[in-house]
Amino acid sequence: MVTKSATTKTIMANEEEEPPSSNSTRREAKEEEPPSTGFASRRNRLFSHVSVSDWNDWKWHFRNRITSVTELARVIPLSSKEQSQLKLVTAKYPLAITPYYLSLINLSDPNDPIRKQAIPSIEEISMGSIGMEDPLEERRDSVVPGLVHRYPDRVLMVLTDICPMLCRHCTRKREWHNGGWVRSDEEIELMLDYIRHNHAVRDVIISGGDPLTLSTPRLESIIAKIRAIEHVEIIRIGTRFPVVLPQRIDTELCDMLSKYGPIWLNTHFNHYNEITTEAMQACDRLVRSGVPVNNQSVLLRGVNDSVDIQLKLCHSLLKSKVRPYYLFQCDEVQGTEHLRTPVETGIKIMAGLRGYTSGLAIPTFVIDLPNGGGKVPIGPDYIVAKTEDELILKNYEGHLFRFRNPGNLSSEAELVKAIPAASKVPVPVVRR
Repeated sequence: MVTKSATTKTIMANEEEEPPSSNSTRREAKEEEPPSTGFASRRNRLFSHVSVSDWNDWKWHFRNRITSVTELARVIPLSSKEQSQLKLVTAKYPLAITPYYLSLINLSDPNDPIRKQAIPSIEEISMGSIGMEDPLEERRDSVVPGLVHRYPDRVLMVLTDICPMLCRHCTRKREWHNGGWVRSDEEIELMLDYIRHNHAVRDVIISGGDPLTLSTPRLESIIAKIRAIEHVEIIRIGTRFPVVLPQRIDTELCDMLSKYGPIWLNTHFNHYNEITTEAMQACDRLVRSGVPVNNQSVLLRGVNDSVDIQLKLCHSLLKSKVRPYYLFQCDEVQGTEHLRTPVETGIKIMAGLRGYTSGLAIPTFVIDLPNGGGKVPIGPDYIVAKTEDELILKNYEGHLFRFRNPGNLSSEAELVKAIPAASKVPVPVVRR
């Protein structure tokens, strides 16, 4: 089961290095600004009192996360009614936003796409009866606490439920009820022992919460033990730190990861406004350390549910050395229904991307099926009709083309017979 056990720690994973929970002393910014106009303007808009050294320190951001409606109302205009509503929401689904991510919000726009991902909404509880706590059945597929084994060749290690930000569309929103916890050494050893004895496992995914909330030495101690297992070929890390707190992707972390490759990192940009100079620099540091970066977006109502936004997002990702990997249909999680779109929205987006940009810029649109069914790719149907010998296909412009369907050539005679047909050029059904 992916739930706390009696041995689960209820402290931050960074142990003695971890920042205290209260706000730290703030100094007036006197240092020279870094060479990024966007960086300076974002910091000065809400956090001009914060020094450059603090702003560059990911632990400062973690210590100073906005975690209450009262704190939030000091920086974002909220009416008394809105504050009362949000306090009802956060009683069930807590709030946590890093100063960095908060600085990306357009405060004058109540429908800002960054705001929708970070700021609670009354709809989280007014529509809260729709959906399931654990639609992907991770608890059912947990072979030991924290280790999900669903697919034959890969496992998912859930090391903590602590995140730098609590995304309102989180698929593990159920864990927010349990407070901040980190798997104990004993629990991690049980996971590793399971992997050691299951030689079919070649791919280990480290997830959470966010595993990069662990200190770099702590994270290294786990990665080193995984890498020591001979049949494990690939290690993947799932993290949103490059998006919500890119300062975490520092030299110490990148140098550590470079020692244990192949390591792949999957992150989670949902809108092009999240791709800032700091985020791009974080991704660049990872890639230069030998860690390829993929992006797994979630399709969200009012955030990224149009072709234009997805196209700009994917182009911006590629310019940041990040590969668009998946576009997920938002999971059927309680407290997220207001952010979910019809599946047809995703299909239309895929149709609007195909042919109008490079295939490298097109993610795979997938539904992660409820009840642990796994990921299923969904897309436009380009096959109009087919017989045993021929298909009628529709291209991205809507034109129809004939395509000869090769048969199974089981003998030399059949091969010779097929040569004349193979030399014919397919004739379009509809010419341009």
